[in-house]
Amino acid sequence: MDAIADAEPKVEPLARAANNPYTVFGQRYMPFTRFQAYRERGVASWYGRKFHGQKTSSGEPYDMYAMTAAHTVLPIPSYARVTNPANGKSVIVRVNDRGPFHSARVIDLSYTAAWKLGYAAAGSATVEVEAITPEEIPLIAARKNGPPPVEIVRAAPPAQPQPGEPIDAAPTAPPAKPQPDVAIDPTPAEPPPAQASAPVIPIEPGAGGVYLQLGAFSARDNAENLRAKIQQQLAWLNQAIEIFPKDGLFRLHLGPYRDRGEATGIAERIREALELKPMIVVR
Repeated sequence: MDAIADAEPKVEPLARAANNPYTVFGQRYMPFTRFQAYRERGVASWYGRKFHGQKTSSGEPYDMYAMTAAHTVLPIPSYARVTNPANGKSVIVRVNDRGPFHSARVIDLSYTAAWKLGYAAAGSATVEVEAITPEEIPLIAARKNGPPPVEIVRAAPPAQPQPGEPIDAAPTAPPAKPQPDVAIDPTPAEPPPAQASAPVIPIEPGAGGVYLQLGAFSARDNAENLRAKIQQQLAWLNQAIEIFPKDGLFRLHLGPYRDRGEATGIAERIREALELKPMIVVR
């Protein structure tokens, strides 16, 4: 998921129906009908597989692996920069849905966006949301394309002396200071260890909590196949199934859960549906 790029801001026509005033749970919302500066700090959550493929307010299907977001009043579609002050991570997302309709939350992000901000396992985090205006879009594109090339100016060759002009003698380097004898180890130095390539679905280092282990395999393909089967047959699961590589095995972890009691209830439902007995693990 690290390889998934941020949304690329651009000016798009606003969706007429998605930006009309609306009421949810007795609360009246007045979406912006033009692009304007906006900044807000509050709690962000994320929504994943339960809504994957369902229609968003823009009419597009929700993709939990795209860099998108739901907001109550930002124009649809528009773009926003979301920053996690706790770790300094920042992403750019495309707003294409409405929500979250909870007074304690200001934005819902896709699963991938939340993962890149480092709070997918926790479920929520305090973030700063800043709307990206059309005036800022060219600056973002310029930064993405990198700085302009630096022109290298070569020094002109020294002028040749004219007849009759004195010639400055080049300064003579001082003789090298003798060094004491140094023993040289004939054993060649070992090359630095090659860096291991990151797994396809990396896990946040140190992410803790109570999880359900659904299986452990020596081959990643077998873990991928079981994960796909479980996701297809258990559409009611709200947590992502992570592939957690450890000790040469690829483990399927579901969670995290608040405590063992909550994990046990989910494990029982999975056992009844698939005749699969999950094991509770703590990371």
